[in-house]
Amino acid sequence: MPELPEVEAVARSLRPLVLGRLIRSCEVVHPIAVRPATARELARRIAGARVANVVRRGKYLVLKLAPRHRGCLVIHFRLDGQLLWFDSKRVSGHVDVVLHFKRGVLGFVDRRHFGRVLWYATRGDCAGIRTLGVDPLTARFTPSSLHPLLRASRRPLKLFLTDQTRIAGLGNIYSSESLWRAKLDTRRLTHRISKAEARRLHKGIVGVLQRALECCLDPAPDFRDPDWWFQGLERILGVYDRRGAPCRRCRKRIRRIEQGGRSTCFCLGCQR
Repeated sequence: MPELPEVEAVARSLRPLVLGRLIRSCEVVHPIAVRPATARELARRIAGARVANVVRRGKYLVLKLAPRHRGCLVIHFRLDGQLLWFDSKRVSGHVDVVLHFKRGVLGFVDRRHFGRVLWYATRGDCAGIRTLGVDPLTARFTPSSLHPLLRASRRPLKLFLTDQTRIAGLGNIYSSESLWRAKLDTRRLTHRISKAEARRLHKGIVGVLQRALECCLDPAPDFRDPDWWFQGLERILGVYDRRGAPCRRCRKRIRRIEQGGRSTCFCLGCQR
């Protein structure tokens, strides 16, 4: 699933491609991608609107539309969703939703149909966005703001970090990596984390997100390539999807457990 760095890279790469451009029409190939709205309703809302900005909020991609009363288009990629750009009107492949511009077409692709393309009058009308916690790449996210959040919870660290209402944008990959960088056991209870450990965790979160974003932008997403995806991320990962491999720090074996119905990889040797 694309997490904060991947979605941020998409937002930065898509912005110059569509900024200021008029959406001439919208074609919904698979209606499940726009539910609970209908294909006709989505087309009516956005046809004739202009893309005023492209931003990220948590794991959501938001296309702000102009004039302001035209609202915004909110995209959530879920597991496999991605965007493709076609220079001609001919669209190929498994495309769910198509936005037609004067020159070029933007397609939302999701073979398993988990992703969503939804219209809202304001992004605050989207329940998922409205309940998001602090964005870890903003100035509001500091060690002194993180520690009270941890103290107010009694959940295991990994489950706390993947709770989007606490910290927006972390998923299975970067929560595991943040904890590895901070040398904290994923099973530790949040309210028992000291201020010093909270500082380490803050540094781990910000550090891995910034490093991952650099990877996601080098090379940047090539929406014209139907096979594009983020490259090189495996080189910066310390524990994620490395079960049985030696820890890059202490050489102990990476262990895998299940937390909240999802796998968690961590090092028993140096994560305490």
